Amino acid sequence: MTYVTSGTLRLWTSRAGSPDDPPVLLIMGAEGQAVHWPPAFVDRLVAGGLQVISYDHRDVGRSDLVDFDASPYTAFDMVTDAVAVLDGLGLSSAHVVGTSGGGVMAQWLAGARPDRVRTLTLMNTTPLSGDHPDLPPPDPSFLAGLSAVAGLPQNTPAQRVDAAIRIYELFTNSPNFDRAAARRMAREAVERSRDWTHAANHYRAGDGPEKPPPLSAISASTLVIAAEADPMFGPAHAAALASAIPDARLERVPGLGHLMLAPGQPEHVADLILTRAGIS
Repeated sequence: MTYVTSGTLRLWTSRAGSPDDPPVLLIMGAEGQAVHWPPAFVDRLVAGGLQVISYDHRDVGRSDLVDFDASPYTAFDMVTDAVAVLDGLGLSSAHVVGTSGGGVMAQWLAGARPDRVRTLTLMNTTPLSGDHPDLPPPDPSFLAGLSAVAGLPQNTPAQRVDAAIRIYELFTNSPNFDRAAARRMAREAVERSRDWTHAANHYRAGDGPEKPPPLSAISASTLVIAAEADPMFGPAHAAALASAIPDARLERVPGLGHLMLAPGQPEHVADLILTRAGIS
């Protein structure tokens, strides 16, 4: 584990596997920490011959916190954080995997800095362009569940862990939800968080003067994973992405929700990335 700098901020990073192996940069979604990548997923990528790099976004986990009212940041600033991670670790480029909001950041990174992205994998996300008003919204029952959890007391670490597990279950959307793995993940996320309330700043990071690149500008070999049980960004979002990115490949995964917290899912998705993303 080490810290890299992005402007005045320090970002916590983790590197697994041999430094001689090709690097893959994992970009987690909004409010997410590096520990939200399941260990089985990381281990499978390492076993497949990759060095796996993950990091805590600004305002979460062990990375620096921001006084957003005094120093607001934009979505583009969070994209530059990903570049800073590569720079800080001395990497000119990497295979990139982005999920949820991290998938949006990965699209921006691949379109704006094609020299830094060897291949691109997008999962549980939606098109960066935002010009798809026909795409379905999140499942109403999922939103109702999130609203119910938001009303629970979260004043102690134990209460925050319990609330996180319920959120993970909603996002996983599977009868095979691995509650034990979810509890381990939630405990670690809560224990290592400097101030869990800062994570909400990610939703305040709006547009800045920088214009997102069109999806047609992405030249990296791209795999789009359609999680067919995702209650947030259903498979139609993945199909729209795949049709907008030149030569992108679409891989449908039945039963996969917004998180990989059902037995076998982390390994299956890792295997897809290793075999279908064009990594060599």
